[in-house]
Amino acid sequence: MSKVIVITGAGSGFGALSARALARAGHTVYAAMRDITGRNADRVKEAEAYAAEHRVDLRTVELDVLSQESADAAVATILAEAGRLDVLVHNAGHMVTGPTEAFTPEELAAVYDTNVLGTQRVNRAALPHLRAQGHGLVLWVGSTSTRGGTPPYLAPYFAAKAAMDSLAVSYAAELARFDIETTIVVPGSFTSGTNHFATGGHPAEQTVIPAYEERYAGLMDQVSQRLAALAPADADVSQVADAIVGIVDTPHGERPFRVHIDPANDGSEEVSLVADRIRTEFLKRIGLEDLLAPHQGV
Repeated sequence: MSKVIVITGAGSGFGALSARALARAGHTVYAAMRDITGRNADRVKEAEAYAAEHRVDLRTVELDVLSQESADAAVATILAEAGRLDVLVHNAGHMVTGPTEAFTPEELAAVYDTNVLGTQRVNRAALPHLRAQGHGLVLWVGSTSTRGGTPPYLAPYFAAKAAMDSLAVSYAAELARFDIETTIVVPGSFTSGTNHFATGGHPAEQTVIPAYEERYAGLMDQVSQRLAALAPADADVSQVADAIVGIVDTPHGERPFRVHIDPANDGSEEVSLVADRIRTEFLKRIGLEDLLAPHQGV
């Protein structure tokens, strides 16, 4: 059955690829991005051209995850145009690179604001409608860094993605009795095909950097090169989009809680299997096993 889907941060990377793939699969997809009449106007035109060429229902909507008003307005637009919302995909994110000490607390908070608080703003806009209709899917795009290999100089991003993962796990149980399903998609370190590294931020204050360059000269380039070397030749970011389509198209109640797409195999899936098993066993121990799957609560 065709679904109405919104994907945050869908101007490029995983978001844009997933929006197109889901539209090709027959869904009505809202590619959400900020400043659609300004800096992202070209991406809006690209989406419109793609929709026309492939004859799919791919639309764009203004949504800045840093603004509750923007999130509320985006959801209101979708409901007015499509009449419902079935799937919410949390994809918007921002990466920064550099020695952790060099970032001010305010810079760390800004990364957290986009990657974590942004999901909360969108949830507060969308979940009342999903709860009222009594069904839905919330799909979170996480990172293997939450439980897998964590190279240095990416700490603010890693910390934010770990926080988002924790939020997703708690939400899963809290939404189950509203018959709202949760899946966490966990991509690995795709070093090409996305703009994460190209558009990533850096510490504004540079006085700490020279001390680290003495001991860690060229480290960020080394990390990028070595991550790329770990990936097999056939690794492609489209695998993430394909996985998201597969999850959305899986019957309600049968979707996996967590799906890894990690060509480099950094160990995240192995650790997550243990963590998710412990979560399952603990909820059963305290008599809340009904929170492990979506259902019509009472």
